[in-house]
Amino acid sequence: MAIVVDLDVLLARRGMSVGAFADAVGITPANVAVLKNGRAKAVRFTTLDAICRTLGCQPGDVLRWVPDDDGTQTAGTGV
Repeated sequence: MAIVVDLDVLLARRGMSVGAFADAVGITPANVAVLKNGRAKAVRFTTLDAICRTLGCQPGDVLRWVPDDDGTQTAGTGV
């Protein structure tokens, strides 16, 4: 997957623990780990909104796109 979640960087910059972040956002620490480790397949907009409110950032600070290893862009079929 070519979407990278930069939560670990944002949490470190703000000196926030995973537990405090999870409580503030309203998700479990296990789900924070899923996001941080790139295993999430989807993120609800309400969760992304809570993440941005908690960290005082924009969605683009949390998520970024990088090309696949072979340098190609994969076309999506959904929205």
